[in-house]
Amino acid sequence: MEGVLDHSLRDVLTRVGGIDRCVSEFIRITDQLLPARVFTRLMPELHHGSRTPAGTPVRAQLLGSDPACLAENAARLAELGPAGIDLNFGCPAKVVNRHRGGAVLLDEPELVHAIVAAVRRAVPAAMPVSAKMRLGHRDEALMLDNARAIAAAGADELVVHARTKLHGYKPPAYWDRIAHIREAVSVPVVANGEVWTVEDAHRCLHESGCDALMLGRGLVGDPGLARALRGRAQPAWADLLPLVRLYGRLITPRVAARHRGGRIKQWLNMLRRRHPGAEQAYAAVRELNDAVEIDERLAALQVEQLTEAEVLVA
Repeated sequence: MEGVLDHSLRDVLTRVGGIDRCVSEFIRITDQLLPARVFTRLMPELHHGSRTPAGTPVRAQLLGSDPACLAENAARLAELGPAGIDLNFGCPAKVVNRHRGGAVLLDEPELVHAIVAAVRRAVPAAMPVSAKMRLGHRDEALMLDNARAIAAAGADELVVHARTKLHGYKPPAYWDRIAHIREAVSVPVVANGEVWTVEDAHRCLHESGCDALMLGRGLVGDPGLARALRGRAQPAWADLLPLVRLYGRLITPRVAARHRGGRIKQWLNMLRRRHPGAEQAYAAVRELNDAVEIDERLAALQVEQLTEAEVLVA
């Protein structure tokens, strides 16, 4: 989820708990070998054993169309010790697809195979190599061809977003199609797409036949969703508001001042879907653009919540 789920939000979300593993935002590979500092800038967890501060392992995701260049960069990345390397065949963004990246590659199963095989050969055998795909580019005609190409090339795991590129993020997700992919390949398959609630998750697992889920927007909008899927208590808004403020502090060193406020409001806007308290917080800061002013307003709300809690206890 480029532009949303970066390492700062990975840090915050994994503090909430319930997450087994994260995948970085994609690292675009074109025609050159990237220096190590590019990988560590986008995935600073590489400096800490490829884990978030909460201890959750992170795989690095690569996106591109040149097998040789992807393999060369994967080899350099492997030297930095990621928890694994993931390959992106699912991004629906027009600008990415125009430059032969993401879901558009699903029109070429042979190229998909070549990419996965080249990366698999380039990294140590013990390092997991996974891939994420959609059901197809414009339709599902090559769905099984692509899944088989990825598995035959040596991928250890396949994540399937249950929509085509043409579907974008428009509901519904076609979880039953994932079941056909599971029957066609021998590698573990992880279901993804349109999982917003515990009920969605259970239906997705039932229809897909999978026993694992990848959560994206659903987890960003409801940070307690992974906990809830494990039968653990959901965090209250009073627990999440300090994490929103923490996110604002984490992005400060690397996000331009003019963009920081927008990033905080972007996450608050997504949180409104699940938390009424986020609606109140978003309304309180909607007209503000300065991150410092936004944090001050959120701090005031946090104090109000603590005061109300004390009154209720008393």
